[in-house]
Amino acid sequence: MAGILSNLRSTVIFSVILAILMYVLYYLMVGDEYNASQMTIAIMRFAHVVAGVMWIGLLWYFNFVQIPNMPNIPDEQKPAIGKVIAPAALFWFRWAALATVITGLALIGHTGSFVGTMTIGAMDGFANAKDVFLGLGMWLGLIMAFNVWFIIWPNQKIALGLIDAPTEAKAPAGRKAMLFSRTNTLLSLPMLVAMAGSQTLFG
Repeated sequence: MAGILSNLRSTVIFSVILAILMYVLYYLMVGDEYNASQMTIAIMRFAHVVAGVMWIGLLWYFNFVQIPNMPNIPDEQKPAIGKVIAPAALFWFRWAALATVITGLALIGHTGSFVGTMTIGAMDGFANAKDVFLGLGMWLGLIMAFNVWFIIWPNQKIALGLIDAPTEAKAPAGRKAMLFSRTNTLLSLPMLVAMAGSQTLFG
């Protein structure tokens, strides 16, 4: 077991195998009641949740751990954060955001509520509460993903020196990235209420 846990790739592979075995267990337990369509939706929702956990987890890492503690790090140690930790975290952060959006849209399309969700229930006169909740959550997520790819990431590249830019541009770029990251943190809880609520409050 130590050999598995000492290598991240091995750990993730083993975790995926255990996750697959959970689906196999479900299949064995339901027997004749097995529904392939429900299984497909379950797997798609699983992928959506995994991507979302990675995305929001890193968003909260930036806002609750890295940003507040940067002033406490000695100047000579800060390059390790800016050149190693932050770029790696931002890689997973932005691609997890994209994966969350793609899997979410695919899931909505597969369940047949794409138009209702996209219009936040307007097509039904806002009578379908699930479409309203899910639509609100989806649009908040899309706004957050837009912020990641088109505001936070471009400004972080400047702030971290990952692209050529005037020295005087780094501080404003860093502040802009921080403010939009903080905006996403603000939106994250209502987004999660809408997403979770659409599945649990309305069946």
